[in-house]
Amino acid sequence: MGMPTDVGAVDTMLGFPHPDMKEVYRFITKQTKDAQSKEEFDFPVEYMFKDVPDKALEGSDDPIGVTLREMDLWGIDKGLIGVGDPSGNGAEALKRHPDRFIPSSTADPNDGMKGIGRLVREYETFGVRAVGVFPAGTFPQVAINDKKMYPLYAKCVELGIPIFCCAGIPGPRLKAACQHVELIDEVMFDFPDLTFVTRHGCEPWTELAVKLMLKWPGLHYSTSAFAPKYYPQDIVNYANTRGADKIIYAGYFPMGLSMERIMTEMPNVGFKDHVWPKFLRTNALRVLGLD
Repeated sequence: MGMPTDVGAVDTMLGFPHPDMKEVYRFITKQTKDAQSKEEFDFPVEYMFKDVPDKALEGSDDPIGVTLREMDLWGIDKGLIGVGDPSGNGAEALKRHPDRFIPSSTADPNDGMKGIGRLVREYETFGVRAVGVFPAGTFPQVAINDKKMYPLYAKCVELGIPIFCCAGIPGPRLKAACQHVELIDEVMFDFPDLTFVTRHGCEPWTELAVKLMLKWPGLHYSTSAFAPKYYPQDIVNYANTRGADKIIYAGYFPMGLSMERIMTEMPNVGFKDHVWPKFLRTNALRVLGLD
């Protein structure tokens, strides 16, 4: 059977073309030290991606329309988007197409209770169904198991929403220790009711990620920022055996990958037939509380 084409995929990492990429990623480049990141790159991980869709789409007159057309073309029914974008595209997209976009918040644990208050306001205003955090991109960096993170985890449990957290070696040239996968173990021990979804691969600790997913019911893995041909084999094998309910589709459009590349490579991923609908849709809907 292979990959179905009529599932209506849910993309748990979707964005809109940016008017000024350097400004958008300044929160990263302000703490990088190499000349390429600071002076040459528009996108801090350009060295990893041959073609960055956002560069070609920069300055688009209708960024929401661009993303929506790509969704329609490649079978994406819904996309998880951020509502805190200063451009206002997230809020406007939700207003114009509430059936296509799912609101998510972003958080920096350095903001303390002020950040928690912002999350609550966005939950009440937009009905956010998740919160995203990038530990290596915080300044100063805050590790996955740092106690500054704990109010955020506690609020996610209270609100009944998952946290999507980058784990593994970060793409930008930033220090990586704060995102070591082993740190997740302490978090899941202290917050057994938390739904924790990893982003951006968990490499080179994918075997450890699988062990922790076996151990902790609330721990999941999303495939963001990886072209399907590079999905870690540990993750594919786990999905095909005991982890069919734990692996969630996430793309990277328009930040680093085109939907055309993602969806033309996707049928070659070796998922078993029963895994595909869960991976593409139902796992995400369940985790986001939309099932």
